[in-house]
Amino acid sequence: MDIDPLFDLSRSEALLARAKDVIPGGVNSPVRAFRSVGGTPPFMVRGEGPWIFDEDGNRYADLVLSYGPLILGHAPKAVRDAVSDALGRGSAFGAPTTAEIELAETIRRFKPSVEQVRLVNSGTEATMAAIRLARAATGRPCILKFDGNYHGHGDSFLVKAGSGALTQGAPDSPGVPKEVAGLTLVATYNDLASVEALMATRGSDVAAVIVEPLAGNIGCVLPVPGFLEGLRTLCDRHGSLLIFDEVMTGFRVARGGCQELWKVRPDLTCMGKVIGGGLPVGAYGGRRDLMQRVAPVGDVYQAGTMSGNPLAVAGGLAMLRTLEATNAWRTLEDAGAYLQAGLENILDSLGIPGQVPRQGSMLCLYFSDKPCTTLAEVMATDRARFTAFFHGMLRRGVFLPPSPFECWFLSTAHDDAALDHVLDAARSALRDTMSTAV
Repeated sequence: MDIDPLFDLSRSEALLARAKDVIPGGVNSPVRAFRSVGGTPPFMVRGEGPWIFDEDGNRYADLVLSYGPLILGHAPKAVRDAVSDALGRGSAFGAPTTAEIELAETIRRFKPSVEQVRLVNSGTEATMAAIRLARAATGRPCILKFDGNYHGHGDSFLVKAGSGALTQGAPDSPGVPKEVAGLTLVATYNDLASVEALMATRGSDVAAVIVEPLAGNIGCVLPVPGFLEGLRTLCDRHGSLLIFDEVMTGFRVARGGCQELWKVRPDLTCMGKVIGGGLPVGAYGGRRDLMQRVAPVGDVYQAGTMSGNPLAVAGGLAMLRTLEATNAWRTLEDAGAYLQAGLENILDSLGIPGQVPRQGSMLCLYFSDKPCTTLAEVMATDRARFTAFFHGMLRRGVFLPPSPFECWFLSTAHDDAALDHVLDAARSALRDTMSTAV
C-alpha cells in the first residue's frame, strides 16, 4: 500500500496555530499535542463506524476511539437515538432521574462486586472519590499505587504516573505538594514482592491499594499470573482496601471487566468514559457497607451538579444494552485476535522484533524482542522506531494513539475491510522503518 499522495494537514496546522493562542499547547489534553511523536495533530470533524475524518479531508481507520469508550464505533444509531431523545426532554435538571437508577442497576448486574454505585463526571473524579472513601473507612492516610498506572490527574496520583505524564518526561507534576505526594507509596506493577515489602513496613498506614488490573496507560500490559490474586490476599492480610481502576477496561474486555476475567473481587471499582458510550461520565462503587459512608447517607462528602447527567446516562445505557443484546464481546475478541495475528505475521515476515500483547479489543505494538510486563521493560522498547511507524500509519490512513505508552482499541464496527486496511498500512509502514534510521 503506497502513501496517499493527497495526504495533507495544512488546515490542521493552521488550526493548531490558532488554538495555541487561546489554549495551552493548542490542546485540551496533553497527549493530543503529538509531543511524543512530533508533527501536527489532525483536527477531527466527524466519525463513522470505524472511520474518522479530519479537517483536511483525510480518512483514517481509528484505533484511538476516544481512548476506549467507543466500543460500538463512532456515532452508532442506538446511542445517537438515545441521546437525541434525552436532549429533547432536557439536558440537565440538578435533580434525580429514573435513567440514573437504570444505569446503576445495569452496572451492578454486570459487576456483582459493585453493590452500590455513585455516578460522577469522569474517571479522575471517580478515583479521587474512591481514595477519599478508603481513607475514611480505614482511618489511614496512605495509598499504594503502581509505576506506570494512571488514575487521572488528582494530586495523589501524579507520582510516577503513566501515559501523557511519561510522554512529557515529567512523571511528578509541579504543583503537587510534597506532603501530599508523601502519602502515596509506589510499587512495581506485576512485581508482588515489591508490594509485600512496602506492606511489611507501611501496611498499617495503607488505606488502599489502587491498580489498573490491566495497565492500559503504558501500552497494554497484562497482569502476570497470581499478581491480582496476590494483591487481594495482601490487602486482606493488612486490612487495606483493594481498588480496581477499570476506567478503560470496564465493560470493554468482558461483560464484567477485568474482575470477571481474573476472578478477583475488589472492594471498590472506579469506572469512567467506557460506561458513557462517548459522553463524559464516571462512577465509583463497591461494597454496600463502604458506599453507605458516602453523603447524604454517610459522612464522606462528594457531590457534582452534572453527576448523572441525562445525556451521558442515556448514551451509556444504550451502549451497555446493545453490548448485552448482541453479545458484542465475541465480536470484539474476534477482531482483536485477527489484528494481533496479522501484525505478528508481518513482524515475523520482515524480521522486525516486536510484541503485540492483547486482551480482547485492547492491544498495542512494542518494538522489543521480549514481552513487556513492567514499566522498565516498556521504557526499554524502541521508541524511535515507534515514532517512524506512527507517522507511516498516519500517512496511510490509520489513526493510532500518538504515544508508545498508549493502548489501541477496536470496536464492533471494525469489520474485515477496516482491519485489512490497518494491516496493509502496517506492512508498508513497518517495511519503511527498516530503511529509515530509527
